[in-house]
Amino acid sequence: MLEKQKTPRPRGRPQVRCDDDTRRVIILSAERQFCDLGYEAANINVIARNSGVSTKTLYRLFPTKADLFERVISLRIAEFVLEADEENLDAVDVKTALVRLLAAYGHLVLSVDTIAIIRLVLAEAERFPEIAATFWEQAIERTNATLERWLKKQVVQGRLVVADPHMAADMLRGMMAMEPQRAVMMRRVASIDETTIATRAESCAEIFLAGTLSR
Repeated sequence: MLEKQKTPRPRGRPQVRCDDDTRRVIILSAERQFCDLGYEAANINVIARNSGVSTKTLYRLFPTKADLFERVISLRIAEFVLEADEENLDAVDVKTALVRLLAAYGHLVLSVDTIAIIRLVLAEAERFPEIAATFWEQAIERTNATLERWLKKQVVQGRLVVADPHMAADMLRGMMAMEPQRAVMMRRVASIDETTIATRAESCAEIFLAGTLSR
């Protein structure tokens, strides 16, 4: 009777994550550290350990803590920009598109983790001006630019009458998020739920469009 052949074992080291996957794991681990402990207290060694990489690997991918913080912010904003995809917005009417934009913005800036990052920036900006600059450029300017770009397109197509799209985008962001954000930051409420975000997006869009829709 022939002896059953054994399946040969694969040789070499086990497959490792590619750098892109490793970066994402590190970024998510860092975000948790930043949100829980703040910028200064966030520990690079702990972030590396929680990510399953060596400190050497972490520093190869992110040379400084400031680089890592920038990528944490950038990843969050990228999710908003993805939701604000122009092709999908072009397929619906102006009000539906604006409600979707505002709701996406609300999901971003009214999340518990984003509010924790805002607290961090406000508390540590004086000692670490680089994180304030990063937040302004990566979060505030990029989200405003996304809204502004959509508003300009509606103006060009004759759907909206807006004299200053940049200022209008800024006002829309404030109308959507400022008061709910303050309520969480000042511990009047624990968090902002999905229903509140959706209702507020609808109301903000209606108020804005009442004064800007082309007649």
